[in-house]
Amino acid sequence: MIRQKILAIVVILPVLAAGCAMMPQEAEDPVLVKLNELERRLSAIERMLASGSLIDLTIQTDELQQRTREFQGRIETLEHDATGAVERQRELYADLDMRIQNLERLSRGSTGRLSVLDGGSLAPGQLPVPGGSDRDNYQAAFELLKEQRYEPAAMAFQQFLVSYPDSQLADNAQYWLAESYYVTQQYDLALDEFEKVINNYATSRKVPDALLKVGYCNYELERWNAARRALGRVQADYPDTTAARLAEQRLKRMDSDGQ
Repeated sequence: MIRQKILAIVVILPVLAAGCAMMPQEAEDPVLVKLNELERRLSAIERMLASGSLIDLTIQTDELQQRTREFQGRIETLEHDATGAVERQRELYADLDMRIQNLERLSRGSTGRLSVLDGGSLAPGQLPVPGGSDRDNYQAAFELLKEQRYEPAAMAFQQFLVSYPDSQLADNAQYWLAESYYVTQQYDLALDEFEKVINNYATSRKVPDALLKVGYCNYELERWNAARRALGRVQADYPDTTAARLAEQRLKRMDSDGQ
């Protein structure tokens, strides 16, 4: 369509120019000046057509539009997949919750006593989910923590670490055990448990956060030098992390408070 319009202009303008040239005009006739300008522009268009520039540009535009449509289709597909993944995750959580409830009922029936999930206590060697896997027991302990039932959560994580010392979730369990003490302001206990994360699970992704909490615990215990050392180490060893940014904020707070 663009090429047809341009060709029409190419055909019509020379005819107009020829007709006007037969009329007597002054040297500075503005109409003649305008026609000359149009001829120059027409020549430029003809050269562009001869080189194929406009056609190439049109083709490139069509290709870009096609790619845009393809990208939009991919984005819609990804959004649909993400929505489906969220739904599947909810179903898995619901299934796990139901399984835990069933195991709780079985536990009460077999032992005649409340389990730690019901707010009771753990007997030696007893797990929150008797007969469950390490992941089942970890999830049970973590649910207690999310429900802010910190004492039974700490007991559950302690028992998990005794029963599954080689589990891939052991480093997380150790961290959340320490966290259950920290949120209940048992800073001495929390400090010892956070240091175990650093010393016993050196390659864990929880190490930066554990080191940050070591700084926080020492801060709450008013051990200012130890707090500064831990927070400074977070910045030095784990830059560009959330833990490093939080360490920086706490150090600024200490500076402003003169600590």
